[in-house]
Amino acid sequence: MQRTVDVAIVGAGIVGLAHAWSAARLGLTVAVFERGPRAEMASIRNFGMVWPIGQPPGDDFRRAMRSRSRWLELKREAGLWVNECGSIHVAHAADEFAVLDEFAAMARQHDVPCELLSRSETLSRFPAANADGLHGSLYSTVECCVDPRVAIAAIPEFLADKYGVEFHFRTAVAGIEAPIVCTSAGDRWQAGRVLICSGADFESLFPREFAASGLRRCKLQMLATAPQPNGWNLGPHWAAGLTLAHYAAFRDCPTLPALKARFERELPECVATGIHVMASQNHLGEVVIGDSHEYDDAMSPFDVERIDRIILDYLAGFLRLPDPAIARRWHGVYAKHPSKTQFVAEVQPNVHIQSSPGGAGMTLSFGLADDWWANLGPSG
Repeated sequence: MQRTVDVAIVGAGIVGLAHAWSAARLGLTVAVFERGPRAEMASIRNFGMVWPIGQPPGDDFRRAMRSRSRWLELKREAGLWVNECGSIHVAHAADEFAVLDEFAAMARQHDVPCELLSRSETLSRFPAANADGLHGSLYSTVECCVDPRVAIAAIPEFLADKYGVEFHFRTAVAGIEAPIVCTSAGDRWQAGRVLICSGADFESLFPREFAASGLRRCKLQMLATAPQPNGWNLGPHWAAGLTLAHYAAFRDCPTLPALKARFERELPECVATGIHVMASQNHLGEVVIGDSHEYDDAMSPFDVERIDRIILDYLAGFLRLPDPAIARRWHGVYAKHPSKTQFVAEVQPNVHIQSSPGGAGMTLSFGLADDWWANLGPSG
């Protein structure tokens, strides 16, 4: 059987869903193909953080805020749980607080909403902070939390009901010869445009292009507690000093190089395994904790207990949980480009790879997709 569609999308993770929504909003017919019964890889194996504060001022921060508005639209229209929780970076060393101070000054110049808090202000507003050695914090109101397992399952139903987007689960794409897409079900689809949104898995369709892309596979380890007792509320997303060395938003802070040098001296295992520790709380009351970053040949199919222990020890240094006992552990793998926010390439006429924005899919995907479709012009 052969069918015709304006846009065919490979992959029903967050990137594929974002592009399906953007295309459908333009009035285009869209079909999405997902080899599993649902997306089960990187898009559901993360914190669920929508994290504008981690994006550098300019296009990426704007895209993050656009994505935030899309998540809030899903909250209103699809009844999706989206918690406008904000975020806090706590500093337990003078050099960490110096970076926060520098960032706060730069943020004011770029209209990035955040607030530098003293030690006493932090403890007054966020009593879960570990008071020992605390210098202060940076608080932002714009971050949100979603439960990725729930969101990635619910968004296809919303897109199908509101825009008529077709979803074909348990249907792998076996080959693409533009404009024809062949599926494992034996169907042929003629598509005006094809988007490959399957992360590093696009290697199976375009191995030479993947080899030349510069993309790296990154493994992260994550943990979660049971629901906290008595309805205890974590409040904002939490992060600490190591996170300042991870996100590009802080890269222009003058004292950041000295802070990174201290981490290399004092926390070499964290640096070697890319550990920076964050915590968020989902709608069930579980506190989600992570993560680490191991690349390519350093990745193991088995989780490393030592990494989990380092993460939990560092967390205890800045955040006090009523019940820190771990109930779940898992890992995820995503594709990350060493210098680009997202890898995009046209591999055949009107066949585009849209690889995941490594580590920031929930934060950037909706904004990136809206920009990409807007830049195509009114004809799509």
